[in-house]
Amino acid sequence: MPDPSAVEATAAAVFADLREEGRELDALIGELPAPDWTRPTPAPRWSIAHQIAHLHWTDRAALLSLTDAAGFAHLVEEALEAPESFVDEGAGEGAKLPPAELLALWRSGRAALDAALAAASPDTRFPWYGPPMKAASMASARLMETWAHGQDIADALGVRRIPTARLRHVARIGVRARDYAYAVRGLPAPAEEFRIELTAPDGSGVWTYGPPDAPQRITGPALDFCLLATQRAHRSDLALAASGPDADRWLDLAQAFAGPAGPGRAPEGPGGRSPEASR
Repeated sequence: MPDPSAVEATAAAVFADLREEGRELDALIGELPAPDWTRPTPAPRWSIAHQIAHLHWTDRAALLSLTDAAGFAHLVEEALEAPESFVDEGAGEGAKLPPAELLALWRSGRAALDAALAAASPDTRFPWYGPPMKAASMASARLMETWAHGQDIADALGVRRIPTARLRHVARIGVRARDYAYAVRGLPAPAEEFRIELTAPDGSGVWTYGPPDAPQRITGPALDFCLLATQRAHRSDLALAASGPDADRWLDLAQAFAGPAGPGRAPEGPGGRSPEASR
């Protein structure tokens, strides 16, 4: 049986990483002039304001899941009524707000979610649009989405972000979502586990997943795997290598997010990245 104090320490570390991911994105947009909030990002029809509005909307959904089950159930009902449009509608409503007001809402929502995560029972599974999640897993998912949408914003601003060890949360979700990537496309998942070996962002080590002797293998930089799994870059622009036909196929399908498979981004061309991206 795991040591409860160790479980709590692990959850606290995830919560701290989520806070830091939010602060890093906040530093990128906190002093952004109001006109720049309308800049288009790689997600079709989404501006920087749409990206932050979406993060605020999903942070609020996570907060309701943790603190108000009935309120969250109402959000799920709304999503079921408009499954193809509720994400765009939520982002669109928030994007209409003045940038300063939207920024303040996103900041206050992050603070409220942080407090709710810290207060949540570590063993309780809370409802979500996919399978229910414990608080630590929910924090990891929020970090993944904050990082991915932050990448869209960084790309819109022409900023190269320095990857950090926080990417281990994104990588882990991408690995664990392997079978989901097949299921969402109506395909059978391979029966065997893969071996994944990802070089840490600072080059200090390798993050490993799966059996060491698995014949199907993926190797490469952790950053590249995270960009692929969140559909923020095309496979051909990344330094990921596959050994075995099943592993090779997975690199064309990988996604770390719930919901329908997105189109992903097209390969970079002379004019930069294509505006095709998943949300």
